[in-house]
Amino acid sequence: MRFEKVPTLAYLAFLVLLCVLGTWQLSRSEEKRQFLEQQAQSKASSDIIALSNQTDINDDKLRYKKTKATGHYDLAHQFLIDNQFSAGKVGYLVLTPFILQGETVGVLVNRGWVPLNPDRSVLPEIQIKSEATVVSGRINHFPSVGLKLAGAEIPTDSWPSVIQVVDVNVLAKKLSYPLMHFQIELDKDQQSGFKREWQATTVMLPEQHIAYAIQWFALAITLTILFIWYSYKKNDK
Repeated sequence: MRFEKVPTLAYLAFLVLLCVLGTWQLSRSEEKRQFLEQQAQSKASSDIIALSNQTDINDDKLRYKKTKATGHYDLAHQFLIDNQFSAGKVGYLVLTPFILQGETVGVLVNRGWVPLNPDRSVLPEIQIKSEATVVSGRINHFPSVGLKLAGAEIPTDSWPSVIQVVDVNVLAKKLSYPLMHFQIELDKDQQSGFKREWQATTVMLPEQHIAYAIQWFALAITLTILFIWYSYKKNDK
């Protein structure tokens, strides 16, 4: 049986594409399985990580783990993450730098959500009464956005400084001291906080990725059957 050049090349191109998509979904399934397993272990663990400059921090492996840090808040410098929603209302998440005791490195503590003032030019009152303290919470990534606009990571000049997207390197430069590449979400029983409803990130389940992979491979098989049927018909003619 002879195969025509153009249909054969088109078939092979689509076949490779479908197989690549199916394989990619299988790899994503394994990634999600590992992530959910790690998330469950972090939630179940009673271990509390004491932060220091020497702490071996991998924010992916330690995500959602409980932590405790001794030091003091940088009272003069705070950040407000704009366009954050709670119960359908818009507001800010308050990030306050916390400098570790005996260290020159800081970590951003997410003290919770505050509502937006009807007059956007008036920023919320977020001052802290206590300077030296021990904070406890959980390690997490910073809030992400679906579409990052140019300059969204640049903080405003005044304090508190408003930002759209957190870029630790940019904020560390503004503060003039290094920051750890994750946030501490302040425990609800800790003082000097605002509305806190910390949630675990919702991800697509591994089984859903496997279902998508099966669909892509099924399409590859269907395409192969149609190509063979088409080639036989052309040869018969």
